[in-house]
Amino acid sequence: MLTEAPVPTLKVSSPASLITGEELAAMGDIGRTELVKGKIIHLMPTGHPHGFYEVNLATFLNVFVRTHKLGRVLGGEVGIYTHRQPDTVRGADVAFISHQRLAQVQSKSFLDVCPELIVEVMSPDDTWSEVHEKLEEYFAVGAQLIWVVDPRRQKLHIYRSLTDLEILTVQDTLTGGEVLPGFQVPVAELFT
Repeated sequence: MLTEAPVPTLKVSSPASLITGEELAAMGDIGRTELVKGKIIHLMPTGHPHGFYEVNLATFLNVFVRTHKLGRVLGGEVGIYTHRQPDTVRGADVAFISHQRLAQVQSKSFLDVCPELIVEVMSPDDTWSEVHEKLEEYFAVGAQLIWVVDPRRQKLHIYRSLTDLEILTVQDTLTGGEVLPGFQVPVAELFT
């Protein structure tokens, strides 16, 4: 006989009681969330295609980064502080952070130093205005390169800044630019 598991009680922030990133981290696994200006935003779990693109790209990155001993590749909606007081913690699908930046991290939970490279895989319900809001926040705290993967169109949007954009298709090759010199993978391989 199956019994239902108890439903966890979530502390939801009200306008009068904003929470910090540290308080969010202390809540444990409350599901997929981000913290935006002190308020918890609940997000839907991603679908399996999203997970495939995320892991596929992270695998190519991780092999390169480990081979060259450059730092760490992080995944799984790694939390990154993009604002303090009130706190905003965004969840990046994949990120690369160098040993140099990693040595500066002081937080025991979410990254308080921005990775050099952030990868966002678009979900079917993502809007470009939401993506651009995240891009603005990531660049404001020190991201040097952001890749936005658009599985529906099989395109990769490479942002070196908010105004420096290159769009790659499955006929192109993705490179690591100045952040990961020597890294390259055919874009088609990211979608297969």
